[in-house]
Order: sequence, then C-alpha cells, then structure tokens
Amino acid sequence: MSITREQIRELAEFHSAKSCAVSFYFQPSTPRNKAHKEDTILIKDLAREAMHSMESQGLESKGTESKGKKDSARADIDRIVRLSGELRSNGTHAKAVFACAAQNIWHEYDLPASLPVTQLVVDRYFHLKPIAHLLGAFPRLGVVLVDRHRARIFDLRLGELTEREGLFQTLSRKGRSDGYAGYDGGRAQRRVDDEARQHFKAVAGILKESLEKGVFEKWILGCQDIHRSQLEPQLHAYVSQALLGRFQADLGRITDDQIRTHAEQIVEQWQSDRRRDLATQAVSRARSNARGVTGLRRVLRSLELGEVQTLLIGENFQAHAVECSGCGHLDAHLVSFCPACGRATQEVVDVGEAILPWVIRRDIEMFYVKDDPEFDKVGNIAALLRFRSDNVQPITTTVADQLGRAGAAYPGRLRKFASR
Repeated sequence: MSITREQIRELAEFHSAKSCAVSFYFQPSTPRNKAHKEDTILIKDLAREAMHSMESQGLESKGTESKGKKDSARADIDRIVRLSGELRSNGTHAKAVFACAAQNIWHEYDLPASLPVTQLVVDRYFHLKPIAHLLGAFPRLGVVLVDRHRARIFDLRLGELTEREGLFQTLSRKGRSDGYAGYDGGRAQRRVDDEARQHFKAVAGILKESLEKGVFEKWILGCQDIHRSQLEPQLHAYVSQALLGRFQADLGRITDDQIRTHAEQIVEQWQSDRRRDLATQAVSRARSNARGVTGLRRVLRSLELGEVQTLLIGENFQAHAVECSGCGHLDAHLVSFCPACGRATQEVVDVGEAILPWVIRRDIEMFYVKDDPEFDKVGNIAALLRFRSDNVQPITTTVADQLGRAGAAYPGRLRKFASR
C-alpha cells in the first residue's frame, strides 16, 4: 500500500514520552550472490545497533516505565527482523514501517526504490525525513493524454502511475460515409470538427472540475502539437496556470512506463527551478527584512508563530537544539529549562528531523536545497513567510477612538460594514 498525505499527517501527530516510536526504511540493494542475504544481515545489524542505542540512552535503567519502553521497542524490532525475509520478494519497491507496540501501531507502506539507505530509528516520534525527501513539494499530480477522440487521465504519486477509472469515457465518433466532395463533404467535415471541439471542451471541463475538487493540484499534458492547439484555447485560466509542462505522445502507442518517465522528468525540472527560485527569494527577502528569514533561531521562531509558508533546508543540514518535554517548544539555545513554560528540556540531535512534524501538520511547502553556496552562507536553513508578526501595525488609540465614535453615531451602518 502506498502512503498518502493524510497518513503522513497522522504519523506526524504521534509524540510520546512514555513509549517508543520505531521507524524502519528498507531500500533494496543489488545482491552480490544468489543467497540474497545481504539485506537480512544488514537489518539484523541495524536492530542490534538500535537496541544498543536504547541502552546507552538509559532505557535499560530500573523502573517499570523504562522496562515497558524497552519491551515495546524490542517487540517491534523483532517483528521487523522477521519481516526482513519477505522484503526481497517485494520486487522493486522500497518499504517503510512505523510501529509502536505499546499503542498498537503497525503501518507498512510501499515506496519508490529511491531511499538514501536502509535505516532503523527508535525515538519519541516517527522519523519522517526519508518520506519528506520523496514528497518534497510534490503536488497531487494529474497526467492527461488526449487526441481528437480519446482522453486518458492518470494520477502520478511517489512513482506510481494510476489511471482514473470512470473519470472520462473514451469517445469514438465518426462521420457518416456521405462523401468528402462538394456540399455533403464539407458538412461532414464540419460535423467531425465540431465533435472534436466538443470533445476538447469536455476534457477542459473535467480538468477544471478536478482542480476545483482537489483531485490534483498540478497537471501535465501529453499529446501531439495539433491536438494541443485545439485543447489549450478551451482551458480555464487557472487550469492553464496549473500546467507544469507538456510532452509529445501518441495515445495509441505510448506505454505507461513512457508516460511516467516523461512526467517525472517534467516534475523534476519544475521542482529544481522552483527550489532555486525560492531559495534566492528567501535569502533576498531576509536581507531586506521583508517576508523571509534565515538561520535556525529565526526559522524556529517563525514556525512557532505560524508565519512560515515555504521552508528550505540544506540537504545535509545538521544542528543541535533542545525540545521542551511539556509544550514541545524547540529552542536553538541549549537551555536546560523551557523559556515558554519552565519545564525541563531534552536535547535534539537532529533538529531538521524534529521540525518535520510541525511542517507536515501545517502543510508547509518544503524543499531540500543542495549545492547552493549562497544558501550555505546563511546557515543552510531559511523560510519564506506568509506574514511577519513584527511588521504588523497595531491599531492606534486615535484610530480606535474614531471607530468608537463612528459606532456610537452610526451603529447600524458600522454593523452592516463589519458584516461584509
């Protein structure tokens, strides 16, 4: 089963100080011999390392709660080791498992085989960075193939191409055999052309409806140039704006693999261009004290204030911070007690991982940036903001007094104005 955005949000909501969250990612490797045991050996090694890490963090200490954490995590890790024997038969897919036996959680998902490495992590929350790498700012994407008589519409998500059944009926209109000479021939041709226009108009209507209902957010067009010139004039303005790109396609000959390859190339180029543009914008706006911030401390503050629209993180960003055990406040200053509520803090080794639940829960667009010297100089983390709370101007006393007097003099009008 492939993972959805809603399921990722549910995983991001999980956070527990009383139980362990086990995150496992399997990236299939090319076997060096027929025994195919390398992956199984690797997973067993990762399991031993995870248990050793738990011991070094104090989960072996005496006490019912610590013992419960250890037993819960061990049960999940043992189950993952048993699963390792089945993973090779999983084909070309990668696998993700999120487990917490103490809360009866066990979720398995198939992923494209493009994860960085196989890894197993035990923590207070599920580690979602490998999925964030896959999702990035990947929109819900539609791929539309058309010609004069047919239309096929696909969903493309995490490398999986799925045709939407029943979304559009294949059209197969033909003119009567009344000749193509003189008046009758011209009338038959006009009828064929009109049917084609109605067909393209119907496709445009379905695209508009799909975008309005959130079936997909962006789309890609595959067709021959002559059909493109007939479809695009029929498109609503915001349907045209949501178009990421086009590729040449013959509906009768193209394969699903070819469709997926063309579409992924277009998306990759779009993401690369958008990533570069947004990183430049964030750095520039931060320098001018506009709607942009750079550096860990400022970004964490903007996340907590709900200001962030787009988050950009260096591909290999690493930084330490502390997290409040009570309110969840993240602080770039390694303080022992939370400045917000006074509770004790816990050190966070990878703050880039720790902020992902915030990003996912709030549906913040996010990109991982690499090979950008200017971005490196500002700390490898930046954000574009919806607003800056320190730039919001409060209502002055004079304005408040004027509104009060207006309300007293014209109460009906002011209520009517406020209700608009």
